[in-house]
Amino acid sequence: MKFPLTRMRRLRKSPEVRSIIQETRLNKDDLIQPIFIKEGLKNDIKEPIKTMPDEYRYSIDDGVLFGKKLEEKGLKSAIIFGMPITSTKDKLGSPAYDKNGIAQKTIRKLKEETNLLVISDVCLCQYTNHGHCGVLGEDKVLNDKTLKYLSKVAVSHAESGADIVAPSDMMDGRVLAIREGLDKNGFEDVLIMSYSAKYASSFYYPFRDAVSSTPSFGDRKTYQMDPSNAREAIREAELDLTEGADILMIKPALAYLDIIKALRDNFNLPIATYNVSGEYSMLKNGIEQGYLTEDVIMETLISIKRAGADLIISHFTKDVLNKL
Repeated sequence: MKFPLTRMRRLRKSPEVRSIIQETRLNKDDLIQPIFIKEGLKNDIKEPIKTMPDEYRYSIDDGVLFGKKLEEKGLKSAIIFGMPITSTKDKLGSPAYDKNGIAQKTIRKLKEETNLLVISDVCLCQYTNHGHCGVLGEDKVLNDKTLKYLSKVAVSHAESGADIVAPSDMMDGRVLAIREGLDKNGFEDVLIMSYSAKYASSFYYPFRDAVSSTPSFGDRKTYQMDPSNAREAIREAELDLTEGADILMIKPALAYLDIIKALRDNFNLPIATYNVSGEYSMLKNGIEQGYLTEDVIMETLISIKRAGADLIISHFTKDVLNKL
């Protein structure tokens, strides 16, 4: 039917009407808060992250307290990123799988003192002295040799109480290696949230500053995906599915809404995405400078949900819990 019988504005005439016909809704359960934990940082001294406004590095105690405060506002899950003391880093990233490492101690304390669902980042980059996500051989990352170390990291996180492990390294075969390691050690119920389509993106710069994980040489383009490629994301997700992934993730989010939609259309697994540091800092700075209003935060998160994401890791989580 055409105008005047059909008037689309009738569906927008009041907040009440707009609310009852709203197609996409963002819930507190959809959001995951990243928490940065730095080894050696004193309690009550949270360390500002220069490239990420209103984001901080925390000691274990302060990070857990931060999680508790967000839990009181309705937060259901958090993802933990550990930063070891620089002098302990080595070529194998051994602090990443140390049972008394920074991530492991944080996971244990969170599980003891909160009801949060705890997700752990599984990677080597912030634990190696070269900043790459795997073991090096001469001038390249050795994919297959890296797998056993990623499995060790995941198992150590599961032993500490992690509910979900999230491999972010982009090595081929790592989901299978981690699944076999978890199952062999009695952690069949620990989920794997795989960074299935992780692109070699410039939007990661503030995160690398936050956790001191910038590669000492070269880049990560030999293992992270080319931003030009979309079909490749389907292949990556298919492989992770066959290897035992429980949740598929796309990273970043805003510049890759088409990839979120593609995975949503092609797979029945839960779809997660990471609204990454550069996306966060870009909007935060726009708000602080008066170029944007805070309404852009919810608009951004809704756009990600509308594209098909079930779960959204976002540094904006802390900002919007009170609004949901």
